[in-house]
Amino acid sequence: MLNNNYICAVDIGSNKIAASLAQIRKNRIENIFFDTILSGGVKEGVIVDALELISCLSKVLKSLKAKSGLKIKFIHTNFSGKGISTRHSHAIIPLAERGNKVITSTDIANANEQARILGSSLEEEIIHVIPSSYSIDSKNNVINPVGLYSHKLEADLFLICAKLSSLQSLSRAVSQAGYEIRDLSFSGLATSKAVFGKEEKKGLSVFCDIGSDITDLLIFKDGLLQDIQVLPLGGNSLTLQLSEGLKINCELAEDIKRSYGVIGDAGTIPEDKEILVKKDEFYKPIKYRHVAQMATDSSRLICTQIKEVVEKKVALHEIDHFVMAGRTLLSDGFIEMMENVMGIQVKIGRIRNAQVSSLLKEHSELSGQKYLTYLTCIGMACEDLENKTVGSASLVRPAQNLLARLINRFKEVYQEYF
Repeated sequence: MLNNNYICAVDIGSNKIAASLAQIRKNRIENIFFDTILSGGVKEGVIVDALELISCLSKVLKSLKAKSGLKIKFIHTNFSGKGISTRHSHAIIPLAERGNKVITSTDIANANEQARILGSSLEEEIIHVIPSSYSIDSKNNVINPVGLYSHKLEADLFLICAKLSSLQSLSRAVSQAGYEIRDLSFSGLATSKAVFGKEEKKGLSVFCDIGSDITDLLIFKDGLLQDIQVLPLGGNSLTLQLSEGLKINCELAEDIKRSYGVIGDAGTIPEDKEILVKKDEFYKPIKYRHVAQMATDSSRLICTQIKEVVEKKVALHEIDHFVMAGRTLLSDGFIEMMENVMGIQVKIGRIRNAQVSSLLKEHSELSGQKYLTYLTCIGMACEDLENKTVGSASLVRPAQNLLARLINRFKEVYQEYF
């Protein structure tokens, strides 16, 4: 096994940094290693303390090296939060001076490239270029125009972009930790790669990934991404509610949330049932029902806010699949609360990649729903396997540094406009 035959995915979040290292042989995942640590230096998807982030990255990747015995140089990481923006970009290219010609894959590539350039900005980097549809002389909303005849070809791209300054900060932090970014993904889209199978790619699907302080909401139509919404809310909302209500620190509130944050009808809990909470040097009894009621009220608010955003984009009765991910789902009763608020069936995201799913059975620490911690990492690995021919030829190739890519993009856009 060559040390280059791997996919190292690092999910950088506000509460935790989760990392996975997949060993690749003959385009298949042969083995996979995981590790996670508490995050530092990131808030709402934005780096607020580069030195702390560098330290965290160094620790988690050093641990993966020890577990796998592999030397890690390149990583596939994610980007989310306030710095994300989306937009459609259109371009029309002529195919023939007179009459019509058959459309080739080269024509499509040319139309896509023209639309990408027109949608570029000096202040942003395009992370994902996703074809939405194509139009030819006689028909709109063509999914694949290869082999059709037309006088012109129009491309409609859905672009996911991030602020250039934020990406430069991320690239520098990774570089100072001793690594290089080979690939970059939008968190929500990467996670959807892990949980969307053939069924979820049919009809109208909504994917909701609840993070600690950011929730990514993605809408798909027949497997094609239609819209992205980034909501400034997450699991930390429950923690803060308990922290303020019980007048305790957030760390203790997080522990109480995980152990006693039952979501549902708090009235079913006996009124005299109590739990002990350590405050200062003493243990103070508090009503279990009170804790459950605060967790329930906070969860209902999160679910209601998500519903309101979804309703602005699609009719709830038209949704065929509503899939959720995120460690907040580990809270007892949260999924049931979401179904109650939405009025439709809600499913927990399951890993659809058969290779990964079978390997996870060997990791007892990921049993039950604990795998949710690593869904984004797994999604990035699945994205690599889906989009590339994974073998020694592609994995050994020199990776173009993200900072160099950003500089080249700046030059490209400058030349286009000036």
